[in-house]
Amino acid sequence: MTAVSNPILPGCYPDPTICRVGAEYYLVTSTFEYFPGLPVFRSRDLVHWEQIGHALDRAGQLDMRGIASSGGLYAPTLRHHDGVFWLVCTLVDQRDSSRGGNFVLTATDPAGPWSDPVWLDEDGIDPSLFFDDDGRVWLHGTRLAREPEWHDQTEVWLRELDPATMRLTGPEHVLWRGAVLGAVWAEGPHLYRVDGTYYLLAAEGGTEFHHAISVARSESVTGPYVGNRANPVLTHRHLGRDMDVVGVGHADLVEAPDGSWWAVLLAMRPYGGYHYNLGRETFLVPVTWEDGWPVFAPGQGRVPAVVEVPDGVRADGVAQGSGLGLGAEWPPAGPVLPGDLRWTGLRGPADFAEPYGDGWLLRVLPQNLTDAATPAFLGVRQQHQDVTVRTVLRFDPAGPDEHAGLAVRQSERDHVLLVVAGALDTGDRRVLAVHHRVGVATVLGERPLPAGDAPVTLAVQARGQDYVLLAGFGEEVPTPVATADGRTLDSVSAGGFLGVWLGLVATSNGAPSTGVVTVERFEYQPSV
Repeated sequence: MTAVSNPILPGCYPDPTICRVGAEYYLVTSTFEYFPGLPVFRSRDLVHWEQIGHALDRAGQLDMRGIASSGGLYAPTLRHHDGVFWLVCTLVDQRDSSRGGNFVLTATDPAGPWSDPVWLDEDGIDPSLFFDDDGRVWLHGTRLAREPEWHDQTEVWLRELDPATMRLTGPEHVLWRGAVLGAVWAEGPHLYRVDGTYYLLAAEGGTEFHHAISVARSESVTGPYVGNRANPVLTHRHLGRDMDVVGVGHADLVEAPDGSWWAVLLAMRPYGGYHYNLGRETFLVPVTWEDGWPVFAPGQGRVPAVVEVPDGVRADGVAQGSGLGLGAEWPPAGPVLPGDLRWTGLRGPADFAEPYGDGWLLRVLPQNLTDAATPAFLGVRQQHQDVTVRTVLRFDPAGPDEHAGLAVRQSERDHVLLVVAGALDTGDRRVLAVHHRVGVATVLGERPLPAGDAPVTLAVQARGQDYVLLAGFGEEVPTPVATADGRTLDSVSAGGFLGVWLGLVATSNGAPSTGVVTVERFEYQPSV
């Protein structure tokens, strides 16, 4: 047995989807407006996970220009059939409902390259694929009910997919409208066939506090489906907001080589009040079968803090070796180097960045973090409540509009900057701390920088909901400039679906610029 602590993927890794191919498990999560998108993870034991790539990682695959925060890539589903990996997903533009839709990607190697998207002629969100034993392929997903009985009632639909032409064919079937009368957002559907019976797994209640997992079954893939009398089969909503884990839902099932069953799902860990800055994270729970129904977290009925994973889940009997991102060691502490798959930007390739030793050369761009564009921003997910992010950089701003340094990003409207900037009335430099809250910028603090070409050290020290912003010049030990209130930076306060990203930013705030920032080092160091 191997013990693994939940969550297995800490930080903003929501809507997990999983499949097993021989000796290896593969997992993908949502990424919204971040690029590269749809990270692909691999494991041999459900305990140790290594990121091997992204499904969307090159220009031209998908146009996300102008996609607002918490729009973009929603709820993928990963499946494998006849040597091919299939990934279906939704692109959502919350400002323009005519843009986006459901699409499918394929690859023979899950590390990539993945194909360009093929768009599917069906509306709604959260598409999923089911490959039946008779060779037929079924696409299903969620949409607002055509004839709703209450506000935000949704329905799960099903149609056959021709894998040769990637076109939907045949009649449409409505399978499910939720287990509970009045339930909203029955979504994230997945179909399975177990011992000749078809099972439909779905979330409902909305992806927040009232989230829940329900299941139905049928003798035919097209229904009718009958819900489990135990529905919802897993939720934490009845436990209250003071729990260590809330918002449990959006599950996907996988069978291990030893015949045991497991579910990956999303949930949140509040701290400092009802706030979850780490976002919706990926958890693991055991599943058993009783009377023809899946039982989640048997004997507990809630997501366990620690899961005992038997050796039988490993197809080859050999534990996975060391590498990037393994179990409790993931993410690895210390320098985050160029090429590390944790780095992401916004909406498109990071053409503004060039690897430079252990760091980066960043071009200063006119776009800033308030724009739904591709600013000069590279960040990593915040994956620990207590963590210090530190960068050492050299930057000579041409004027007060040029800023470069660290960002704590929730969205365009809500983020914190700790940057080197030009002074307002002299040619001197200063360190500036600014909090953008609901679109309004407030200076939290500033400090002049002495003359000289020594590098500047900037750090964000998150301790619970206090984000202490520190700066130092040359060999100085960084000291506080200001403190930002992290309770304003999570999706409970700011809205949307995202956790916090910590990263690098360089902007001229709308003005033309030829400036370049030399980032000598970037570190992510959890507090022990």
